[in-house]
Amino acid sequence: MNKSGDRNQPLIVMKDVTRIYGSGQASMQALKGITLTISAGEFVAVMGASGSGKSTCLNILGCLDIPTSGTYLFQGIAVEDLSRNQRALLRRYYLGFVFQGYNLLNRTSALENVELPLVYRKIPASKRRQAALEALEAVGLQDWQAHTPGELSGGQQQRVAIARAIVTNPDILLADEPTGNLDTERSLEIMELLSGLNRERSLTIVMVTHEPEMAAYATRKIHFKDGLVKNTPGKEEA
Repeated sequence: MNKSGDRNQPLIVMKDVTRIYGSGQASMQALKGITLTISAGEFVAVMGASGSGKSTCLNILGCLDIPTSGTYLFQGIAVEDLSRNQRALLRRYYLGFVFQGYNLLNRTSALENVELPLVYRKIPASKRRQAALEALEAVGLQDWQAHTPGELSGGQQQRVAIARAIVTNPDILLADEPTGNLDTERSLEIMELLSGLNRERSLTIVMVTHEPEMAAYATRKIHFKDGLVKNTPGKEEA
């Protein structure tokens, strides 16, 4: 797999993907056969009501789950054919994650939180520190590196989380309701930051949101309803 991606093929392709949880009468079909394509450099907002399948789709895109049927291709590789360890390596080296709840280590400084993905990669300490400082500078928090999450506002904590996600130079950033815990002003600041990363670094972003104001920052929107991409079942919305 090419870390920079092959610009001649889509970064992500999902073909007739279903996801069923449970079995028998207790089974629940979260995805009912979705097909979509995401190209490198896009900023895509995935929208839909609670239970529409958008978070299940994001979990599959992030290799946290696999389809029950259908195919998920990442840079042309069928993810469902990979082993658990191979999917973990794909997450580690190619994907960045931002969550609604920040998921920072409370007793650890902002700098150390950002360094964490590089620790898992066994990057030497001096190189980890430099990369983490650069990531914090990219989100405007270079002067807050020694502060713990408890000493930061919600917006600042989310900026640290974004710095942690981009410190590995991922091929794609997956954001699950990244402004869900923030007020309107802080939310718009986070969206300006994400939009800037997409525009200036050509970072591919897939963001789940239910807020039209936040989705407006994306270059394309995909709407989910009842486990399907809205409009024609199984087809992508333009």
